[in-house]
Amino acid sequence: MSYCACAQISRESSKTYFFLNLTYLVVMATHKWCQEEKVKILTWFVGLFLNVLFRTTEIFSNVIFWLVYRNKEKIRLPAIDNSILLESATCLAKKIRTQEITSEEVVKTFIRRIKTVNPIINCVVDNRFDLALEEARKVDQLLQSGQKDEESLEIETPFLGVPFTIKDCFSVAGLHYTSGLVKRKDIIGKFDSDVVILMKKAGAIMLAITNVPEMCMWWESVNNVYGRSRNPYDVNRTVGGSSGGEAGLLAAAGSPFGIGSDIGGSIRLPAFFNGIFGHKPTSGIVSNHEQQPVAEKVLQSYLVTGPMSRFCSDLLPMYRVLAGDKVKQLKLDEKVSLSKIRYFYMEHFGKNPLLSRVHPDLKKAQRKVVHHIRGTYNASIQKLKLPLLYHAMEMWSVKMTSAGNPPFVAELAMRKGQISLVVEFLKFCIGKCDHTLYALAMGFLEKLCPPSSHPLSVKMSAMCDELRLQLQKVLGDDGVLLVPPHPTAAIYHNQSLTRPFNFAYVAIFNVLGFPVTQVPLGLGSCGVPLGVQLCLLLSPSPFVNSRYRISPFLFF
Repeated sequence: MSYCACAQISRESSKTYFFLNLTYLVVMATHKWCQEEKVKILTWFVGLFLNVLFRTTEIFSNVIFWLVYRNKEKIRLPAIDNSILLESATCLAKKIRTQEITSEEVVKTFIRRIKTVNPIINCVVDNRFDLALEEARKVDQLLQSGQKDEESLEIETPFLGVPFTIKDCFSVAGLHYTSGLVKRKDIIGKFDSDVVILMKKAGAIMLAITNVPEMCMWWESVNNVYGRSRNPYDVNRTVGGSSGGEAGLLAAAGSPFGIGSDIGGSIRLPAFFNGIFGHKPTSGIVSNHEQQPVAEKVLQSYLVTGPMSRFCSDLLPMYRVLAGDKVKQLKLDEKVSLSKIRYFYMEHFGKNPLLSRVHPDLKKAQRKVVHHIRGTYNASIQKLKLPLLYHAMEMWSVKMTSAGNPPFVAELAMRKGQISLVVEFLKFCIGKCDHTLYALAMGFLEKLCPPSSHPLSVKMSAMCDELRLQLQKVLGDDGVLLVPPHPTAAIYHNQSLTRPFNFAYVAIFNVLGFPVTQVPLGLGSCGVPLGVQLCLLLSPSPFVNSRYRISPFLFF
């Protein structure tokens, strides 16, 4: 079907797809696919309308939220009072093995820290502190017995005695398993998810679970079960989502390391907002089993589970554990010469009217990285242009809605029918709704996407496949791409509703399948963290899986 024909269908299709149809017209205008004069004029006006609408909304949003929060007290977290909180999980594991410190001392220290900071940031939603302490004492008894030597312990249980946390969408035996949904508030995990089992097998001690958005489908961690999580750098700002509670707790030194999941940037965006490291692995490496909502069919390949930490040195050993038997497929031990890697960078995805403009702070931070690479490794770094990324949001949306999973309104009803968005919104207006406005907004946005057979979906899906091939060709086996994780640093609470599509900067890599690591780059002018994404090729290679050796040189 010609693009002109698609344009005609776009104009005549049902009102349900009005928003995406407008966007599609902008797509055609941008790339001059259709030469029909009337369509070109219409797309110009549509583009102008969307630009004016979103830029005006953004300006008013910035002013209004600044006025709302300018006089609110910026509560500071209590200072760290124990050097244990400043150690990486890998370092703590070594000190426990050598009996320089005890596991009980480490677990007690992090429990105290959680009890100190959680009333402020509200990131931990359930815990097993007493059981964790019992397990820590057993670890200390094992070490004191001398039954195993240090080398054996390091190989068999690399994280022996070190506590960890995980987001409240994974099943943990004996802890609440809500995924932020009121209908699930009384559900208790009957057994551990695969990743929890693997961490325990590696000797780590499960400590607590952390807050998420409702059914993990928004990029601000707030729900009607546990409330809102707050950014430890500025409690008036978001922690992100959906692994927002996990990222906030890690940034506040409430846990040595943790586990997140990522289907639309849910590891990387919170990691960015909270100034920590977060890795989205290659699809199919780490198990997603026993996680809510359940990803089925193609969606399973977009959802990944991965490590999060304040310390880059924890990512590789943690990834080894989470990969389980599939670690043999990865070439994690092959050496990489940083001076021989080909580097590329992008400062933005183009002037898409749906996306905010990238803030100067982020551009400046990324340029520092570019200069550092050139100066330190005498390596060339090329500015890359990929016009198809202009449509990142549309491609992700189409791929997600055509993946075969039940619609989000069905997930909100625990797959027992579907909720009525109209009824729930009316209930929300009088304070009687069990769902957040974010969840209702997500359900509404999902309905704007056409079915997979619609010409718009077919074209967007084809564009995504073409983009994947372009990136594979550019990066090859030795290329690294630097990309902003988001147009701005952490925004104010609720402000995400005025710029709902900005997560496209992280989401697109889920449907592309590439492994990506978020790397912190200090603080910006607003006093909250900056960062950059490192993207490599999706096929197993020493470069793809050695990103942990690449990341440290960027953190300066």
